[in-house]
Amino acid sequence: MFRKHTFASLKEQVESEEIHHLLFEDESMIRSYQALKYSWFPRGRQRKVPTYGKHEGAKLFGAINYETGQDHHREEEKADVAAFIRFLQDILAAYPSGKIAMILNNSRIHHAIGLQPFLEENPRLQLVFLPSYSPNLNPVEGLWLWLKADVVNNVFFEKFYKKAHNVSLTIQMTYPRCL
Repeated sequence: MFRKHTFASLKEQVESEEIHHLLFEDESMIRSYQALKYSWFPRGRQRKVPTYGKHEGAKLFGAINYETGQDHHREEEKADVAAFIRFLQDILAAYPSGKIAMILNNSRIHHAIGLQPFLEENPRLQLVFLPSYSPNLNPVEGLWLWLKADVVNNVFFEKFYKKAHNVSLTIQMTYPRCL
């Protein structure tokens, strides 16, 4: 239903220039403790990944431009409405003119009462919600999956800020950016 009707309509609006920028958005979290996933190693010599047992973490906000593939991301301490608004301000600054349609999931922060005044002040930003429980429709989910599988898991960073810095650098080097 979403692909056939909603997304098809959004693409038509992009083609007719009613919408100037079509973005997909999502949030994720990277934790300071190590996630051990599948790994190859010689028989009898299991790989050891040290940990320091703290439960720090960073919240990542990310968006991908459907037409250009440009990535936008922001790291925050919390994934709350205030952080989401800061990310939306980054998006508005990156696209200073034209209507923006942002496709996202149904997270509580996306529907929060505290977000409504910001959206009213910025009418060129339109939020379009995915059906519930449909991460397969959001390409940003693929970015998070790849990032965790190939950049974060099975690797020890002696300080959490180094892990967060490595994540940001990897995104910057992998995707074209405009932020």
